[in-house]
Amino acid sequence: MKQILLSWSSGKDSAWSLHVLRQRGEYEVAGLLTTFNAAADRVAMHAVRHELVEQQAAAAGLPLWAVPLPWPCSNEQYQRLMAQACAKAVAEGMTGIAFGDLFLEDVRAYREKQLQGTGLTPVFPLWGEPTRELARTMIASGLKAKLTCVDTHQLDAAFAGRDFDEKLLAELPAGADACGENGEFHSFVHAGPMFRREIPVSLGERVTREQFVFADVAPAGNVPIRLKSA
Repeated sequence: MKQILLSWSSGKDSAWSLHVLRQRGEYEVAGLLTTFNAAADRVAMHAVRHELVEQQAAAAGLPLWAVPLPWPCSNEQYQRLMAQACAKAVAEGMTGIAFGDLFLEDVRAYREKQLQGTGLTPVFPLWGEPTRELARTMIASGLKAKLTCVDTHQLDAAFAGRDFDEKLLAELPAGADACGENGEFHSFVHAGPMFRREIPVSLGERVTREQFVFADVAPAGNVPIRLKSA
């Protein structure tokens, strides 16, 4: 079976991709590839703490391939660091990288272009799935996630920190994608069929930066710490 990495944002789409890939059995997911803002030690945009992503990887039974990115990070720096990660993947026998993208053609084209010449094939296990149906399937499966980032140009700030559940889906404004594929929101998954156990979490402070509201998710019992940078 071909071994691949899974691009891991800590959110529901990458988590569901892991579940789907394991069900289909065409590929073996051998690691989770995550880029971190090195200054904040958090996943970019999702603003999820590194330690929580480590807990996700442990719950999934997979190694975490962490790629720290400087902040600010130029496109040249990003390309160099990702090229190094791809070279390491090929050296370790990987044949591709899977992504949880759903329908944005420009994003898919970017992924495909970035992997050209690397020896790695892009894989899109969720591509073309109707997103409202997909969201409901995730929720029905027992997947639990919290919204860690909300774009206030598309959603009310009060959505930050909420659970990704049927109530949230029902309250999304008309035109908002049920999976947040247009950047309406980002999430952190703390339970689901892709994990061996649930990750206990608590909510910390909310921080507004420009049009985005970030809700800090902390390991349960931890004292919330201030978000440095998203």
